[in-house]
Amino acid sequence: MKFKFGKLAAIAILASGLGSAVSAQEYPYRDITTAVVWGAGGGTDSINRMIMAEMEKHLPVSINVINQTGGVAGSNGMVYVQNQPDDGYTLVGLSESNVTAAVQGGWDQKFSFWYPFIVGGSPDLISVPASSPYQTLQELVDAARAAPGTIPAAASGAGSIHHLNLLAIQNGADAEFLFVPYKGSAPGQEAAIAGEVALVVTSLAEQAPLIEGGQLRPLAMLTPESAEIAGISVPSAFDIYDGLDAYLPLKQAIGFAVHASAPDEVKAALTEAFDKAMASDTVAEWAAANNYDIGGQSGAEASALFANLESTFAYTLQELGATTVDPMSLGIEKP
Repeated sequence: MKFKFGKLAAIAILASGLGSAVSAQEYPYRDITTAVVWGAGGGTDSINRMIMAEMEKHLPVSINVINQTGGVAGSNGMVYVQNQPDDGYTLVGLSESNVTAAVQGGWDQKFSFWYPFIVGGSPDLISVPASSPYQTLQELVDAARAAPGTIPAAASGAGSIHHLNLLAIQNGADAEFLFVPYKGSAPGQEAAIAGEVALVVTSLAEQAPLIEGGQLRPLAMLTPESAEIAGISVPSAFDIYDGLDAYLPLKQAIGFAVHASAPDEVKAALTEAFDKAMASDTVAEWAAANNYDIGGQSGAEASALFANLESTFAYTLQELGATTVDPMSLGIEKP
């Protein structure tokens, strides 16, 4: 009996030791999933697939990228990740446009729910199909003034930065378009090429291949700076209409996030991999080739940037009559 008891005790001790070893495994010890809240082929999707592939080189696991689209301002994807454990194994791929989800009634959290990482962004512009009769922004605006609310415009989903930029150009140029939301930039651009809409507002990075391929004609940058793309000089809308600086520019901040409540070791491991990836030649070359400006912020610095974007976007939307929830009721202070 003594021998049997000793053997059983040894087995129990061994099992206990194995259990402790499993629980003590360092993060990450299994694959990570990143759920991108916007559609495949868009800027947020492209950046996340690029940065996750680069981060994998500095982690012992793979990172699988999926798309969880829909809702208001990407709220479906955020709710999906919100409902996952805060153990760092499900990240959310997002952008500055997601900070408007709460004031549009699609989400009940401030953006401080997330611990974000910013890869970078690209400036917005307004373009028309290559076959469009509109050769300049002035011609397009004049047509919209003559028939308010009849010219269809794609600008990604409601509350996205592209939608905000469309609202801003409307307000600044005193013109009204018919906003047609899509589940991301790529579907909106495809709609413009197909003639479903008369214009599209997305980023230079997203439009560049289509401009270079002769499918879209750029009319104006929605930034104070002009741009050169495919041998075309694209003027700044600021040089065409006075007062746009009251609403523009609104800049992109694309990246990913983990729950702010995630353990410190999770945040540290992700930050180390992110910093190494951002410092690589691969990321720098990719950004230059795809018309992106590099960010590289994470943690407190990225959170401060997103808090400012949340405040600016929320009250800009409220001023433009596009909110359903008072920002103050959510604790979002005025900028």
